[in-house]
Parts: sequence; C-alpha cells; structure tokens
Amino acid sequence: MQDWQIKPIIGFEVHVQLATRSKLFCGCAVEFGAAPNSRVCPVCLALPGALPVLNRAAYELAVKAATALGCAIGPMTKWDRKSYFYPDLPKNYQISQYDLPVGGDGAFDIPRPDGTLKRVGIIRAHLEEDAGKNQHEGLTYTRVDLNRSGTPLLEIVTQPDIADADEAYAFCVELQRLVRFLGISTADMQKGQMRFEPNINVAITTDDGREFRTPISEVKNLNSFRSVRLAVQYEIDRQVKEWQRDNDYTLKKLGKMNFGWDDVREVTEFQRGKEESHDYRYFPDPDLVPVMTDAAWLTSVRDEIGELPVARQRRFETTYGITAKDAEIILADRATAVLFEEAIGCGADSTILAKQFLGIWNNAASSRGVNIGGLGMDEKRMAELANLVRDGTISATSANAIVEKLCDAAAPASQSPREIAESSGLIQIRDESATQAWIDAAFAANPQAVADAISGNEKRVKASSGFLRGQVMKLSGGKADPKLTGELIEAALAKLKSQS
Repeated sequence: MQDWQIKPIIGFEVHVQLATRSKLFCGCAVEFGAAPNSRVCPVCLALPGALPVLNRAAYELAVKAATALGCAIGPMTKWDRKSYFYPDLPKNYQISQYDLPVGGDGAFDIPRPDGTLKRVGIIRAHLEEDAGKNQHEGLTYTRVDLNRSGTPLLEIVTQPDIADADEAYAFCVELQRLVRFLGISTADMQKGQMRFEPNINVAITTDDGREFRTPISEVKNLNSFRSVRLAVQYEIDRQVKEWQRDNDYTLKKLGKMNFGWDDVREVTEFQRGKEESHDYRYFPDPDLVPVMTDAAWLTSVRDEIGELPVARQRRFETTYGITAKDAEIILADRATAVLFEEAIGCGADSTILAKQFLGIWNNAASSRGVNIGGLGMDEKRMAELANLVRDGTISATSANAIVEKLCDAAAPASQSPREIAESSGLIQIRDESATQAWIDAAFAANPQAVADAISGNEKRVKASSGFLRGQVMKLSGGKADPKLTGELIEAALAKLKSQS
C-alpha cells in the first residue's frame, strides 16, 4: 500500500441561481418560501400553447459571470432542449445549452495556504432553467412544488484540476465570494441558491507502474462548504478501499455514477448510473431565438467587473497593511469595499479605518439589516472620523457614539463627525494639568489598586494599571487623552515605586 501513488482527480459542476426578480422564460416572481405552486404560470407549468421569452437580465448576469471566470464569450449563443423525465420537470425536458454555451475555456484562481494561487480551468458556463422540487419529508407519498421551476441558473463546469478536499473547499468559498461580490447571485446555500456537485475519482499507480482509475462519482446537490469537504474526502477514501477489495473497480468497467450525501451519517449513498450527453437527446429549442453578442456591450461588461476579489484582497493587504482576514471581510460586499477605498482616497488612516469598518461601522450596518455600503454614509465623513481617532481628538469609544448619531435618520445629512464631537462634548482634552488632576483623584479613591500597581507582581501590575486608566477616563467623562493618560499614570506609579 505504501508503494502506491494515489492521486485524487476532482472537478465541479456548480449551479448558481441568478439574482433576477423573475424567472428565466416567464414573468413569475422568484421568491423563496412562497406557498407551494403559488408562483407559477402557463409557461413554467408547460401548458399547451405557452411560449418562453428570454429574461434579458438573466442573460446579462450569466455573461458577467462567465467573463469574470475568464471565459471566452462567443459571438452567438443558443438554447437547447435536454430531455429527461422527472416528476418536478413539467415539460419532460429542460431548456439548457449544449454546443454553444454563454462562455467557455476560462480559468479561476483560488488562494493556497502558502500564499500562492491555484488555477482551476473552467470548461464552460451556461444558462439553464431550474426544475421544481419534490417533497418527501414526513410523507408516504411525494408532493411536487413547481415554484422553483424556470428559475434562472448558471451552471459552471470545471476541469478536474482540484487535488484534495481542502482545495475543493477553497474553490467553493472563493466562487461564492466572486458571485456575491459581482452581484450575480446572493448564493444563499441554505435556500438552494448555490449547489455544488463534485465529480471525484482516484488515479492509483502501483509499484510496477500500472495506473488504475476508479469510477467517477458525482455527489449531487451539496449545499454547504462543510459537506463539500467531507463528501470529497469520504469519496476518495471509499474509492481507494473499493479498489483494494476489487482491482476491477475502475472507470473503464463501471463508468460514472451519481451519489447522494447523508449529512447526518456523513456518508455517500449510490443513487443511479450517470447519463452521458447522448442520453439527453439534445436539440435546439425551436421557440427561442439565438442571442448575438454585441462586442461594445461586452467591453462595457468587462470594464464593470474590474478587479476581482482575490487580486483586490492581495492589494489591500500589501497597500493598506491590513490582515488577510480583515480584507476578506471588507471585500464580502462590493459597495463596502469601494467605500473603504474612497475613504482612504479622502486621506483616512487605513489601519484605523479598517478597525472602524470591522467594528463600529459593521455594527451600525448589522443593526439596520444592511451592509456598510448600504448605510448611505459618504466617504468624507468616514475618513474624518478615522482621523479624529488617529489624532487623539476623540476616543475610540466616542467614535462609536458619533457613528450612531451619523446614522440617525433624524440627523442632518451635512453634519460632520467633528461637529457632533464638539456639540456632544466628546473632544478629548490633552491638557496635562487637567489630566494629572483626574489621575490624582483616581489614585486617592483607589489606594489598593495603586498598591497593586507598584507591587512588582506582573499580573497585578497589569490589571491595576488598566483599572486606573479606566477610572481616569470615567472621571473625565471620556475626555482624557488615552495616550497622555497612560504616560502620566506610568510616571506617577514609577515615582511612588521609587519612594517605597
């Protein structure tokens, strides 16, 4: 066993629900959680005589996604009928794309733990309609909800370039980040808006140089990153064990198979053999005309996409000196990332601004159910607030109060952070004599803390010094300058220690 070389071969088929208000070929609303079969019409029910009409917004989002994935966008794309028979497929065929997809031959970079990038090839990105949903839970029969039927999906098919379960996990995380950043999809996996289907097999090379490839398993409809990682690793381990038991467990002899994932037992379960393209009997849909791609419009799409999240994150780290995790959080929303850079362009201290974005601005946005970019705050006031803290004009605590006032619907839109600080009495006092008076009062009121601070016990010294700083800030009403306060307290304690 130790002489064998085991190489996992992993590719993905990913279904992304596009962020449109209506379905792909009709005007029915796309709405999660609506009453079963309440968002349907003759088109998505496939009633006789009903004809599909393409949703332009869905096509534009699909092109945007394919372009961001580095795909070549052909001069023409068309729609095909993919025939298969399921209870949740009213027409007994799905309108999809076969030989002329929206885009193909692309690539997507994902970060590795060592800081390098791994390139994953994109075979194709095509537009198609979703099926409905079968409901089995708690029933002795099956119910069919067709609300989802006709919802626009972008299917992304990758090359088998992924090497292990961790890379599979990273790929899925980065792809979700991309489609959210560009506004292509909200990609809420719990609502089925992004579904991952890894195709997994293993190349086993024995010590005599022979290579065996296990059958390809497609694990269907994974809706969490955790499930992706676990399912991929489980399949790798399972396939190696199956081959150990029977060296005829190979792709050549058994072909491709579909599996489901049991998230409770954390195992895959065989469902059926996998169809090939000829099984679906593709042919051009006669009710939908091809779409010709306008070159000038495609150029505007590329310009709108701009810098992608992975590249932008690296630039944030190197240019602004913030951590990868902090940059990732700021970049989770495109409007927020743009606002961050605009505030820096107005002269904001990038380190303090990042802390405020992750702290007080994020808290203000969360309490209002929006992202920071949705607060309606302009970059100039954000920059001014960051620099008020940097210059010691206000404390970090006061900045929190100022943000609440800035976000108050009743507050004047022209009011600046400095004006709020002045009118609210939040300007820090950098007056040495006034600060010393507050320190003297804090020392007099807390003799035990003073004694602990000069005791020589490291733990007590640290805790007591911090406590005394807090008492000074309390006595000053938050107006004492923290840096000056710390310096004067240290000096006072050193003097007392030398006298003891």
